[in-house]
Amino acid sequence: MRFSPSSPPAKPRSPVVEPVATRTARRPVRRVQMTAPRHDWTIASDVNQIAPIVEAVAELCAAAGFSSRLCRLNVPVALTEALANAIMRGNSNDPNRAVHVCAMMETEGLVLEITDEGPGFDLDGVRYTPDDADWLEREDGRGVFLMRKLMDQVESCRATGDYGHTVRLRLRRA
Repeated sequence: MRFSPSSPPAKPRSPVVEPVATRTARRPVRRVQMTAPRHDWTIASDVNQIAPIVEAVAELCAAAGFSSRLCRLNVPVALTEALANAIMRGNSNDPNRAVHVCAMMETEGLVLEITDEGPGFDLDGVRYTPDDADWLEREDGRGVFLMRKLMDQVESCRATGDYGHTVRLRLRRA
């Protein structure tokens, strides 16, 4: 259709807007998991490398608002034990192997993943407690016991990628 210069163009029709019925029932609010700030380190299988990682993670926890007890006791002791196990048991103190550490601050709390390059072990099989008759003579099992007591969750899994075994520690915000 052609318009002549003397006739005005037709007005565009506005869309018909119909009222939308409002809902009386509330829908549950869905929590969106935000990408957690992630911090990664790779250290040599050397127990002298443990302290700087523990200090850095404790500082991250303090900056994220964790209680001072969690930052000064729970996290340092559990992480030290996990790193020592990865170096001495997982990597067998092999200087050619490394330990990979990942710390993630999530809405619910802290997640630490400690990955060695060894074959792994059955974490569920380690059930020693101070009540065991041979507790004082044993040379193993205390680290796993401490991790379980100081963290909210301790998991063991086969690592993804090129590495061997991962221990995952979770700590909820207090």
